[in-house]
Amino acid sequence: MSCTTCTTDKTGIPKGCKSNGTCASGGCDKLSVYDWLSNMTLPGYQKKFDHIEVRFKNGRKAFFKNEPNLSISIGDIVAVECKSGHDIGDVSLTGELVKVQMNKKKVKIGNENIFKIYRKASQKDIDIWQEARNKEQEVQRKSRLIVSRLGLKMKLSDIEFQGDGKKATFFYTADERVDFRLLIRELATTFNIKIEMKQVGLRQEAARLGGIGSCGRELCCSTWLTDFRSVSTSAARYQQLSLNPLKLSGQCGKLKCCLNYELDSYMDALKEFPNTDIWLQTKQGTAMFQKMDIFNGFIWYVYKENPMKWHQLTVAQANEIIEQNKKGEKPYNLEEYSNELVLDEPQKNIFENVVGLDSLTRFDKPKRSKRRNNKNRNRKNNTTNKQTNQKKPRNTEVNQKKKNPNQNKNKKNQNLQNKNTRNQSKK
Repeated sequence: MSCTTCTTDKTGIPKGCKSNGTCASGGCDKLSVYDWLSNMTLPGYQKKFDHIEVRFKNGRKAFFKNEPNLSISIGDIVAVECKSGHDIGDVSLTGELVKVQMNKKKVKIGNENIFKIYRKASQKDIDIWQEARNKEQEVQRKSRLIVSRLGLKMKLSDIEFQGDGKKATFFYTADERVDFRLLIRELATTFNIKIEMKQVGLRQEAARLGGIGSCGRELCCSTWLTDFRSVSTSAARYQQLSLNPLKLSGQCGKLKCCLNYELDSYMDALKEFPNTDIWLQTKQGTAMFQKMDIFNGFIWYVYKENPMKWHQLTVAQANEIIEQNKKGEKPYNLEEYSNELVLDEPQKNIFENVVGLDSLTRFDKPKRSKRRNNKNRNRKNNTTNKQTNQKKPRNTEVNQKKKNPNQNKNKKNQNLQNKNTRNQSKK
């Protein structure tokens, strides 16, 4: 869906059209639409639907009447009617799909509040529009300084200029009600434009600003998600997720919208599972629920008397024990069912090493730990210091001779006696 100028060149480096979301292809914008009815022709007696969908900054869309019957296609930049002056936007959808979108958003066809299209935008209109868009960042910076100086408890998240540059809409978030009458006067005098303040929620703010989620992809609300359904902690409980607010909350600070995506499949799988509040009654004792594996169909129970030993049961086995308890019967223990489960388990596939017996890190140099290196260095330093500090020892044998002269004489006498005894034995 990207335009030809966004493709890569011969060297492999992306060119980039640098149009910042205003190119005619519509592939670079948020909430881009594919018209799958564009190749189909209408019957001869049916007229083309005279309403179109126009997209503005950050995925904001609205429906307009094509009263002048202009030949408009997706990607054209048009000048449309608004409350004061005119606005500039690009066409995101035409034809019969616009009727489907209007029914989905509950907009009545022929409503008086729907504005009309003036004309296709000229080059002068586009230049004024681009100048107004380029001023948004600087106006936002100055307006935030004014808000902090007035001491208002609000956060200006985004600013959107009208196509003619005569009006600006300030989007803000606030926990409490804010009296911004003084703020509007000061902003109107400093920027010489009409001011409109619009409060948005935290999710709408994240959708407008965009970002990268914890999954590594762009936020769903800024790319394709249009309706914000309520998300509760029960969705996390049904999916056996830990109730950690840091992991369950998204960039907007609310619970992640993706918690609702797989909730229906979990609810269908949990229909066969027994109620976790029911305890299993056996002759050995009562067993409590610990955890479950939903898609593999396993439940773990623990005896009250021995909570360290877990017993794995299937859903059918747990339901069977519960039905026996309703009839007043009690099995002997849970070990019978868990042993049956182990015997009935199929042998798991033994996966071989695809690479072979050789390890992938056989050519890597062994890494030495820093602690060992530091210890060896300290030992070397200690030995060198001892050698330098200690004096050279004298010859110990010489010292011993000087100290004990009588000991040497005794040794000579003993040697002589030994020789005499040997001679006598030979005779």
